[in-house]
Amino acid sequence: MQLIRVTLISIAVMIAVTAAVTFYDKGYTILDIKYGQLTSDAKKQVDCLAENIYYEAGHESRDGQIAVAMVTMNRVNDPRFPKDICSVVKQKTQGTCQFTWFCEQRKSINSEIYRKNLEVALHVYANYENLTDNTYGAKFYHADYVNPRWKLEKTVVIGRHIFYKD
Repeated sequence: MQLIRVTLISIAVMIAVTAAVTFYDKGYTILDIKYGQLTSDAKKQVDCLAENIYYEAGHESRDGQIAVAMVTMNRVNDPRFPKDICSVVKQKTQGTCQFTWFCEQRKSINSEIYRKNLEVALHVYANYENLTDNTYGAKFYHADYVNPRWKLEKTVVIGRHIFYKD
């Protein structure tokens, strides 16, 4: 009986620790906001972020998806870039889209993958300032099969993307 009780207590502690890791980062409480709680403008911004994640890293790991979202948000918070997510995602510089997919013909969306991307987008949107940036401040990235010869500081490789900051 004692062994069963100790095992159950151990399982409960493991679940509590996992929950704490899930809901805390940088020592702050992570907000669990539902899409339906957002204003219509906030929904539009989260949709743009989710679409960017979908086309840039939809099939990547959660870390890869978060990294794309972080770069997008890092740009929003940099005065050199537009001030909202949708404008960052749709930005063109000298006629070139900053996120290539936006200028290409888009294919139909896999709703199951998009739903997961929307969850990541909502999480990053609601908690950006309290999350640890897995890109280390990156504002640029490219696929690992491309060589743009940027003179930027490489910060990290996550999945199929290489991240940079200036």
